[in-house]
Amino acid sequence: MSVVDRIRSLIEPALAPLVVDEVKVTPAGRRRVVRIAVDRATDETVSQSEPTDPMSLDEVAEATRVVSAALDDTDILGEQPYTLEVTSSGVGRPLTRPRHYQRGIGRLVIISRADAPDTRGRILAAGPDDVTISIAATKREPARTETIAYADIAGARIDVEFSRAESDA
Repeated sequence: MSVVDRIRSLIEPALAPLVVDEVKVTPAGRRRVVRIAVDRATDETVSQSEPTDPMSLDEVAEATRVVSAALDDTDILGEQPYTLEVTSSGVGRPLTRPRHYQRGIGRLVIISRADAPDTRGRILAAGPDDVTISIAATKREPARTETIAYADIAGARIDVEFSRAESDA
């Protein structure tokens, strides 16, 4: 079992109800950087159409305390010093699980499929097997909604908006 897998199995129960999205351990000179991305858990077995609140700074701080205490109580990382970074999963994270789409409800997303051009739309709902997006009208096509199975998605990411037009709400 790798050090990343051992860290994940150590901290996941301690962080519940949060979920561990990612664990990375990278060398940084004489030290190592342990980066852990956490997120709120959602029920991936049901369809959801309401956005999930983002994690607060207090929740991330508490997660950092929990992870730090868990790592300090073991010798998983050995004697080599490390720097711990605990963060919430950012908008740059690829969408790979139903809960990632559930967290993105109301946000713009770009979905890539092997058999079609990229699709840009706003997430309306996300369930265990598929995501429903609203696609804005273009000169050639009227506005529409489309449901896309996760199995058909080659890649997806949130399209960051710096200002949202009221008509696009």
